[in-house]
Amino acid sequence: MDFDLSWVLWGLPIAFVLGWLASRLDLRQLRIENRQAPKAYFRGLNFLLNEQQDQAIDAFIEAVQKDPDTSELHFALGNLFRRRGEYERAVRVHEHLLSRADLSKAERQRAQHALALDFLKAGLLDRAEDALRKLEGTPYEGQALLALLAIYERTRDWPHASETASKLDASGQGNFSGRQAHYLCEQAANAQPAEAEALLRRAMQMAPEAARPGIELAALQRRAGDARAAFNTLIEHAEAAPAAIPLLAKPLTDAAQASGEQDKAREVLHQSYELSPSLDVLEGIVALESDPEQARAWYVKHLEREPSLVAAAKWLSGEKLEHEQFHKQVQGALDHATKPLTRYRCAACGFEAKQHFWQCPGCQAWDSYPARRVEEL
Repeated sequence: MDFDLSWVLWGLPIAFVLGWLASRLDLRQLRIENRQAPKAYFRGLNFLLNEQQDQAIDAFIEAVQKDPDTSELHFALGNLFRRRGEYERAVRVHEHLLSRADLSKAERQRAQHALALDFLKAGLLDRAEDALRKLEGTPYEGQALLALLAIYERTRDWPHASETASKLDASGQGNFSGRQAHYLCEQAANAQPAEAEALLRRAMQMAPEAARPGIELAALQRRAGDARAAFNTLIEHAEAAPAAIPLLAKPLTDAAQASGEQDKAREVLHQSYELSPSLDVLEGIVALESDPEQARAWYVKHLEREPSLVAAAKWLSGEKLEHEQFHKQVQGALDHATKPLTRYRCAACGFEAKQHFWQCPGCQAWDSYPARRVEEL
């Protein structure tokens, strides 16, 4: 059978035309996809700026499906899921990023940090701790340490909290000596007396200006029956931390009366009051006065220096009224009016409480309660 060259001559142009058409179709499809992906991305960004998170998520999912290799879209989508409280979906997005072999070192660290935030927001503290520890030696180490510190405080893991605070201190993230003193005091609360005393003395050395260690050490000594040691501790602490004397005034007065050191306590309280009048220091002075009239006169002296409804109510409680039969009702009304003024208020969140807290129950801030009552702020 003879080979017909005419078929070859006809086939070559046809194959060329078909190849050319196929390449044009592929290029056209690629251009369409490249145009659609940015449109989906910018549409999602527009929705996000208008606080339309549902529509933004749909647009970003579309963009990710069209361009699965774009890490920025994954980060945007994961952050949106986390902000909406869809933590499982955020975790899946960031874990998918970490599983990619083509991810750069910087993006891998960023994805690890985002994953830790997902766990933290979801309340999965053990998984958050593991994820945060993997950020050691990365640009996110400082943020990770702060997050770890919050976890350890929340779980009351004071030894690990102290270790983390030391790392933050060494890295120049701030001065954490006061907070470390609190951690030692928390550990002392559950320790045996000898160990507790050692922890409290260590806390006093670590943060001499802090009020808590000295107060709690004196309370420990009082429980052991050594009122004089408690008094000496409070006197030393008053000299080291004069700003804390309003908080020391009540335990100092009690220890002085138990150990017979009223004169020394009166001297310290008088000096503090002259420098900075305080209701708690005033109450300590009044409690140490043996003459009831002299004690009441201190309220008048305070009113001459500071307008105080609390001091006025205290003075009126011992005053003889013209209509004495109504004294009880009048005094009750005054005591009711002054009760909110004797509270302590957190300087960080405004949470008010009858007692002084070392850590605010509202915002969890340490040392956010001033040593003065609401009326004095």
